[in-house]
Amino acid sequence: MTTQRRGPALNADERTMLEGWLEYHRQTLAWKCEGLTDAQLRTAAVEPSELSLMGLVRHMAQVERSWFRRVLAGDDPGPVYTSEGRNGEFHLTEADTWQEAYDTWQAEIETARRYAAGFGLDDLSKGQSRFTDEPFSLRWIYTHMIEEYARHNGHADLIRERLDGARGT
Repeated sequence: MTTQRRGPALNADERTMLEGWLEYHRQTLAWKCEGLTDAQLRTAAVEPSELSLMGLVRHMAQVERSWFRRVLAGDDPGPVYTSEGRNGEFHLTEADTWQEAYDTWQAEIETARRYAAGFGLDDLSKGQSRFTDEPFSLRWIYTHMIEEYARHNGHADLIRERLDGARGT
């Protein structure tokens, strides 16, 4: 698999721009994981942290599901990954594979795209904030998702460099 990253349009309408940046960051995370073994993808960044590239991909599958299914569409299929404690997606075992993590993540992205297509940027989510009981606009969700990916892509940069010295932007 070779990830083709496409930069977002330099001159486009707002929705195209937001979707372009989100896709760019999705592609960046996939690119940071390319060419590594399952064992490398499971390798934690720094002990005692459980943060790994595979864990980040599993986390982003959960984030995609939460924001687009649960919040935007009001559909709550439950978590993708579960274990004792928070953030079960980061608790990896030898049985966890890159193929399963990647396929699950891609399925959640595809579902997110499908749900978002039915909303305008100013349309409000069916789900609400657990803190304020207010709905979110699709614009807010897109902006948050770009921030979420950008932050975790920074983690992925450091993890990848630690694993094999690969660098890139």
